[in-house]
Amino acid sequence: MSGHSKWANIKRKKAKVDAVKGNVFSRLTKEIMAAAKRGGGNPDHNFKLRLAIQRAKENNLPQSNIDRAIRRATGQEEGVQYEEIVYEGYGPGGVAVYLQILTDNRNRTAGEIRHIFSRHGGSLGETGCVAWMFEAKGRLTLGPTSHSEEELLDIAILAGADDLRREDDEYVVLTEPEVLDVVRQEFENQGISVSEAELVRLPKTLTAVSEEDAMQLETLIDLLEDHDDVEKVFFNGEFPEGFGDE
Repeated sequence: MSGHSKWANIKRKKAKVDAVKGNVFSRLTKEIMAAAKRGGGNPDHNFKLRLAIQRAKENNLPQSNIDRAIRRATGQEEGVQYEEIVYEGYGPGGVAVYLQILTDNRNRTAGEIRHIFSRHGGSLGETGCVAWMFEAKGRLTLGPTSHSEEELLDIAILAGADDLRREDDEYVVLTEPEVLDVVRQEFENQGISVSEAELVRLPKTLTAVSEEDAMQLETLIDLLEDHDDVEKVFFNGEFPEGFGDE
């Protein structure tokens, strides 16, 4: 299958960020609220909410927190309201950066994100300045399985996926966003667990980064990922071979 997946080339070489952050419950709650506000509080009819709830449960967010977040988002209970925003900009070496934001104060967040960019060799751009460089995809990470790669590929093709490939010790499946849940369900129907299902933005092309720019870019991406209001960071920078290896 032709390769839409360049994820392995740009994936951060560090432990999953959310797993080590003290504010993981806050982020998960915000994600649930934003999804419920946009598409309603019924996960059976709101795919983004279903993904958010699945992610919350995987990270042990209590069911009571999940229910309360949905009630707040749908106006059944008072609380802080969050909105989804996309910020776009450029990092060192002209690397395109695409941010998905969840915030209760867009003016505060814009100022803080702009400051991070400007302090670390980048600039916050106008809406649409880099969005065209990325394509929306669904991304599934499969759990441990005894199935062969050929068998997994057959399941992926029949379910309507775009691509399957091995990244490190995991199999990753890429889909069009609208069939992500269908493909997930088919793998689970076949007895194959899905450890992660998410909507992502994959770069259409990569921008090679010099050793000097790579260090500054890594700092920029780390700081953006650490910001409380940043849900996801996507970028099209390709680090030099061996960069960051210990």
